[in-house]
Amino acid sequence: MAQEDYYNVLGVDRNASDKEINSAYRKLAKKYHPDLNHEPGAEEKYKEVNEAYEVLHDKQKRAQYDQFGSAGVNGNGQGGFGGGQGYGGFGDFGDIFNDFFGGGSAGSQRQANPTAPQRGQDLDYTLTIDFMDAITGKKTQVSYTRSETCSTCQGTGAEKGTHPITCDKCHGSGYMTVTQKSMLGMIRRQTVCDKCQGRGVIIEHPCQTCHGKGTVDGKNNIEINIPAGIDNGQQLRYEGQGEAGKNGGPYGDLYISYRIKPSKDFERNGNTIYTTVPISFAQATLGDEIDIKTVHGKSKLKIPAGTQPNKKFTLRGEGVPYLRGNGNGDQVTTVQVQIPESINEKQKDALVDFVKAGGGSITPQEKGFFERLKEKLK
Repeated sequence: MAQEDYYNVLGVDRNASDKEINSAYRKLAKKYHPDLNHEPGAEEKYKEVNEAYEVLHDKQKRAQYDQFGSAGVNGNGQGGFGGGQGYGGFGDFGDIFNDFFGGGSAGSQRQANPTAPQRGQDLDYTLTIDFMDAITGKKTQVSYTRSETCSTCQGTGAEKGTHPITCDKCHGSGYMTVTQKSMLGMIRRQTVCDKCQGRGVIIEHPCQTCHGKGTVDGKNNIEINIPAGIDNGQQLRYEGQGEAGKNGGPYGDLYISYRIKPSKDFERNGNTIYTTVPISFAQATLGDEIDIKTVHGKSKLKIPAGTQPNKKFTLRGEGVPYLRGNGNGDQVTTVQVQIPESINEKQKDALVDFVKAGGGSITPQEKGFFERLKEKLK
């Protein structure tokens, strides 16, 4: 960091109390935290604030800084095992063999500040909706359980009128440096502070509502707009509707995955709707104009004379709306020519005449006894 005065960085005077320093730090850390502030220079400012806090919240380091300035807390002024003071004259082997013994050494790794604002976790939710609601869109209520900032203590975890205090064992870092002597030298490793369990603060008087957690489980109800055209399996993000953050951090997000019930009338593939409609032999032969059902209501379909079975017709713009606007997809309708299972004598004679008029011949087949019996029993 530049040579700017640590007190100026936190915006406090040189006689500021620990409480004032902690308060100033929390405010600035929240303001410049990289997860919350994406402006240029915010991350560098956040590092400066943390560096200043690491010195001023520690009584011994603060005293050295007040007497000697930054030289009193940098280099050899930080103490430790540097400068050839290690075991057997070989310096600090803890930094070299750190990976073999787990944890990071105090001098080689910077742990995340446990008291800095932390964004809440995201949540996943699956919402099942009707087929037509996915086509036309709809407003609906969604209810689910999530962690919420405790309204009694405002997320501090401390009883009203009290405040968390910086852990005197880890000095707010949430970690302890354990030094062990070995044949390789002095080995240093970091472990979670056993006094504050890594929180960096001690809550002497826990909030009676959240029991010191700072959050409580609650039911969240939100109204959402299901967009017209949403498809099965698609996921949408709803900002700030996830789990509560820590230390004043923002809520996470809610991700809703949509599951759409099938329809008895339509099939869907993307923005295209598929249907099947029956027509008679006469309609297929002579042509006709029929009403067919669409997802938007009804539409006219012209059947040309001589239409063959399973002929597909495309109705432009009668499909699913595009999720981001710009019109609709199409509907593809397949016609199935139905053959009657039974006809009367007049119909039979007309069909025979139809065949003869075309220069052909036909020998109608009579139904057997069992076929006639089956028809009578229907």
